[in-house]
Amino acid sequence: MASLNPLNWPVLRQAKSRDVLGLGPTSQSPTYQNLEARTTTADKVVESVCPYCAVGCGQRVYVKDNKVIQIEGDPNSPISRGRLCPKGSASEQLVNAPGRVTDILYRAPKSKEWVKLDRETAMSMITERYLEARKKHWQDTDEHGRPVRRTLGIASLGGATIDNEENYLIKKLFTATGAIQIENQARI
Repeated sequence: MASLNPLNWPVLRQAKSRDVLGLGPTSQSPTYQNLEARTTTADKVVESVCPYCAVGCGQRVYVKDNKVIQIEGDPNSPISRGRLCPKGSASEQLVNAPGRVTDILYRAPKSKEWVKLDRETAMSMITERYLEARKKHWQDTDEHGRPVRRTLGIASLGGATIDNEENYLIKKLFTATGAIQIENQARI
């Protein structure tokens, strides 16, 4: 084993090469010299936006075999210029977490069991309930007869895992359907 040979110890390599501070190649181990970044093996790189807050930091998502292998800051982003906060840096774990629920689950009122639903059924249920709440609580005019055309039966609290584009579309949807109680976690 060459690494156990005292002549290969970093201190002796430093002394022989006059690298007094140990900042040159003498401080690198063979293991370090053979390291390769995960990003070099990626099949493709996808530009994205960090899902954690409303800042909209740019991300580069590295994909190999249709699986996310690394997420880094996008240096071309005018917002974050390649930097990410600790949560943004760890967003790969959000995608690849082994406990991540990827099924649509529904628990009926007073039920103790969760049931898997297909997307079409879940969307139909949400649409029906949304329209029912809008119709039931619709106000054409206020108590003084002024037109308000609104509903107080629907409210929205957006999460910080929704990016700016999604927030924009959700705001437009809720406003167009008459909801006025619209808030976002990023502002609270």
